[in-house]
Amino acid sequence: MSKNNTIIRWGILGCGDVTEIKSGPAYQKTEGFKIEAVMRRDVLKAADYAKRHGITKYYTDADDLINDPEVDAIYIATPPDTHKYYGLKVALAGKICCVEKPLSPSYQDSLAIYETFKEKNIPLFVAYYRRSLPRFLQIKTWLDSGKIGEVRHIRWHLSKPTSSQDLSGSYHWRTDSKIAIAGYFDDLASHGLDLFTFLLGDIKEASGISLNQQGLYSAKDAVSASWLHESGITGSGSWNFGSYTREDLVEIYGSKGKITFSVFENEPLLLRNDEGETRLFIEHPENIQLHHVQKMCESLTSVNKHPSNGKTATHTSWVMDKIVGNVL
Repeated sequence: MSKNNTIIRWGILGCGDVTEIKSGPAYQKTEGFKIEAVMRRDVLKAADYAKRHGITKYYTDADDLINDPEVDAIYIATPPDTHKYYGLKVALAGKICCVEKPLSPSYQDSLAIYETFKEKNIPLFVAYYRRSLPRFLQIKTWLDSGKIGEVRHIRWHLSKPTSSQDLSGSYHWRTDSKIAIAGYFDDLASHGLDLFTFLLGDIKEASGISLNQQGLYSAKDAVSASWLHESGITGSGSWNFGSYTREDLVEIYGSKGKITFSVFENEPLLLRNDEGETRLFIEHPENIQLHHVQKMCESLTSVNKHPSNGKTATHTSWVMDKIVGNVL
């Protein structure tokens, strides 16, 4: 931490699109946090980002940012195939770290990151920010208060039409199997599956079928799965990224009711039980990671435990790998 132990100074490693609105401003709006410096390989883009966001320093070399003595913590916002490489460097430097999701493209690499920070007793957070959003905390409140009785099953379907970028054949890391073996599933489904373990507890069994139906890129584009939570709740999911229409629907079935919601769309939450039907619209904050970042500050300055950390994110990586067949 900083010398006066009042401000934690962050460096953003990889100041791309995700940091423009979703995350970067959240660090600036959180009391007790300050963005000290940013890094991007393109010097013009790094300088432009720093200027627009009122940040004093910028780098083009990751090591310079990580080893800056005026930076106490690093937010890694690069593509997931570099998370382990940079994460281990941050751990070696002994600095607090937050990593964009998923923690890494594989369970084994996620485990390596988690265990390194754990051995060094350095805080490690992962940007599964839905665990901190009021919208999803309301669902957890309904579940924990028994609004649908005993939970029996959860089902999620996510689909979207083929994008113009995919049809063009132009390169994107999200559909490169070397970075994301299951393509958009790795990027998007990880959010939902991580949320489900937050709502319903860890998963002890998972399996799936995954393939490439369109042949437009090297990653897989269609996945279906089933899983079992440690509590005995069953789950199923299907994800297709070459469908006619966009759909994002989650249904949680209980012994006395049902909850319906979406992971990504701003649709109302729907609760049905013997008392009738309740619809709630809970708006996201302008900077969607704000609550996540604020809870990081709270966990670093008090006894409050952050809901998304290295351990929880590594479990999500294990579930993902089980579904696509990467874990023996």
